[in-house]
Amino acid sequence: MKRVSVDIGGTFTDCFLVFDGKRAEGKALTTHHNLASGFMGALEDACGQLDLSVKETLSSVDAVRYATTLGTNALIERKGPEVGLLTTSGFEFSVPLMRARGYGDGLSDREQQDLPAACRPEPIVPRSMIEGIDERVDYKGEVVFDVDEDNVRNAVRHLVDRGAQAFVVSLINAVVNPENEKKVERIILDEYPSHLLGAIPIILSHRVAGRKGEYARTMSAILDAYLHDQMYHGLASLESVLRQNNYKRPMLVVHNSCGMAQMSSTHSLQTIHSGPVAGLEGTESLAKQFGQSNMIATDMGGTSFDIGLVTSDGVKFYDFNPVIDRWLISTPMSYLHTLGAGGGSIARYDRLWGAVEVGPESAGSDPGPACYGRGGKVPTTTDANLVLGYLDELNYAGGSIKLSKRRAERAIRDHICEHTGTNVEEAALAIRRKVDANMADAIFKEVAVKGYDPRDFTLLSYGGGGPLHACGYAGKIGVSRILIPPFSAVFSALGAGSMDQLHIHERSLYLMLYDSLERKVLDDFTEFNATVVDLEKLGREDLLRQGVDEKDIKSRVELDMRYGNQLAQTAVISPVSRIESDQDVMTLLDLFSTNYEKRFGQGSAAPEAGIRVNVIRVVSFVEHEAVKLETSSASNDTVVQPTSSRDCWFDGTDGIVATSVYDIADIGEGVSIDGPALVETPHTTYLVYPDWSLTMGKQGSAWLEQHSVN
Repeated sequence: MKRVSVDIGGTFTDCFLVFDGKRAEGKALTTHHNLASGFMGALEDACGQLDLSVKETLSSVDAVRYATTLGTNALIERKGPEVGLLTTSGFEFSVPLMRARGYGDGLSDREQQDLPAACRPEPIVPRSMIEGIDERVDYKGEVVFDVDEDNVRNAVRHLVDRGAQAFVVSLINAVVNPENEKKVERIILDEYPSHLLGAIPIILSHRVAGRKGEYARTMSAILDAYLHDQMYHGLASLESVLRQNNYKRPMLVVHNSCGMAQMSSTHSLQTIHSGPVAGLEGTESLAKQFGQSNMIATDMGGTSFDIGLVTSDGVKFYDFNPVIDRWLISTPMSYLHTLGAGGGSIARYDRLWGAVEVGPESAGSDPGPACYGRGGKVPTTTDANLVLGYLDELNYAGGSIKLSKRRAERAIRDHICEHTGTNVEEAALAIRRKVDANMADAIFKEVAVKGYDPRDFTLLSYGGGGPLHACGYAGKIGVSRILIPPFSAVFSALGAGSMDQLHIHERSLYLMLYDSLERKVLDDFTEFNATVVDLEKLGREDLLRQGVDEKDIKSRVELDMRYGNQLAQTAVISPVSRIESDQDVMTLLDLFSTNYEKRFGQGSAAPEAGIRVNVIRVVSFVEHEAVKLETSSASNDTVVQPTSSRDCWFDGTDGIVATSVYDIADIGEGVSIDGPALVETPHTTYLVYPDWSLTMGKQGSAWLEQHSVN
């Protein structure tokens, strides 16, 4: 296997390289002005460790997989084209009015508690760029009023005159029958043919989102159009850099659906949060290889902290109504909870609550934490870790960044100590305590709300800051066993290296599998099977377009099911791709009820409300070889000597604690170390709390276990 995988984060760009059985991890600061620079910097770092040149590597690898933040950056900076929206006459105000709760979408929990004081976000498409066209399709998909061609041409010309650089076509009930949207597209292409200089990108809403829900579907298409230009030119420029360095194959772009595809088969909206989702895919692959049934994936980077679940029941967790920036959308996206708690998260004193708060604002990579010496003046989580003795001033990020403890102390003293009356170390402990508590609270809520007990899970901790904080947030939720995975500092990039080529297509379909009023199960399977056939065809066409062999294409059917009108909706992987008999229906009903009771408790099933399918989803994929991770069960009684000792401060202990410092290269497989201890690696640090121990595995993996649980 020869493979390059890159994940661009808010602070660091991570690279994972597999080359003929050898593996290497590389890091570079993210270059937001030109992501290709950070990409190549991280790749050069990884190649250098294997004594390879970049051109030699790229000329022979089988794939370059890329998770990007281009779309996120474009939204933050509002660098997008003027988008014109064509919608059904009478619905022109659906987007400007949003939904009542839309005022709170994307705000913090505290801000959402005071919605009357919230303001709607600055619209991406102002009312002046929205035109209604005369047409109508009813809820059954029957055309009530056909498209008026002259009306469409006039609307299109009005939007072009006002500066439209991209078109979105979102018509009522288009997911049931998209014929009118396709007719509008043909009319626009007739006016502005794709081969002419004046061609304008056209986004049809039913191709972006297959669920009902007019506002969310329209916003999905709008965001896709808004990000299209940045994504196309950004990825094209990166592909050009790869071509200059002898890479000849198509670049594979990581999607937020836990899959990937070639750039030509990627919607810009599919790349949002793709990096953290790659880490979730890596968690699923690791769980299989390490024999772990339930895992909580926790990824602490420089900007954020991401939480995801992998469970033994195989349930796929999707965010049914994800919020991107300030807008609700509807697109198949693997569920992750993101918290503003990273190494660059800014600490401050909250006068109202009289307490130290951390995040969600981040210092990022430029200027970065105060200790970076790049102009940052405010204290961050990294500054607190440096003051507490957990980080080496001269050996941070593989020695590429020299830290200044003096700058970190000054930032904490100026912004925290002056308000709290504490010394610098006490203030740093307060910062550390708060950020760990924030992460622990978020983990507990995410696991519990899905019907699970966090104590039944193994905690997987990765990212540049994960192993440094794992004992802190695990102990607060009662988890006493932590796995630090191989190549933990670049684990999301490693996850991208294990992804399959994959496409998801879904469609809203309100189908009663069990009607409690008439006490009968579904007996007409035509609509279900026809929908599955249509979705399988779309997925197969996507993959064939990328040059894969048809015999390699596989698919699975997933159903979003619920009891009656309950809000709790559960994704079920169907054991059958077609319903052929009553027994198939009963199998689905039993599977749903079993999964539901596992999550929400024995006796929680409510068949008396009826059981229905809301959405049918078909996942079409081609399996790629996963990166092999070496497990370890050996024990080793060898006593390893520390390379040095540092004075550290720990929550719950009095004063300075002399802490042994180890080099990971000196610790053999199966060797155990009791805390307090620090294990330094080229790109991160493993912190072992006083009542914990660490046992080293292969490829840099390690188990952390707590001896006494309070």
